[in-house]
Amino acid sequence: MTDPQSNIRAIGIAAEANQFLTFNLAGEEFGIDILRVQEIKGITKIKPLPNLPAHIKGLLNLRGKVIPIVDMRTKFSLPNRDYDRFSVIIVVVIDEHPVGLAVDAVSEVLDFASEQIEPAPRIAGADTAFMDGIAKTDERMITLLNLDQLIATEVLQLNVAS
Repeated sequence: MTDPQSNIRAIGIAAEANQFLTFNLAGEEFGIDILRVQEIKGITKIKPLPNLPAHIKGLLNLRGKVIPIVDMRTKFSLPNRDYDRFSVIIVVVIDEHPVGLAVDAVSEVLDFASEQIEPAPRIAGADTAFMDGIAKTDERMITLLNLDQLIATEVLQLNVAS
């Protein structure tokens, strides 16, 4: 049997920092390292820009700082839907740059013990580099996201240019 602490080290999650902000997309639960979250805000006016990848919805003025907004439904090829009162933007920090992630709803902050986290499964023909692992509870499985792999260079370049 694999040592749970080695699972944590293998997937790049600090053993002492197992807190994740969880959110919903199309009924599925995802988690991101709470230490990467700068703030959570309601959906407001996003300025669309031409010639961007479909998952980059545009730019948002966040207290004088212009940040790119990634629609996570589009990023994961999920069906589009209008934003509603539960939709939020999770502002995360990637390479010292803020990026907004538009999601259906934020759930909660969860602590996971090391033995609850397994490495991302390897699936033939599927790109799972964006996954840090799967956190399991008695009744739930939460996909833990690797923000550095998930948010492509083009988003960071857009952020630097703004």
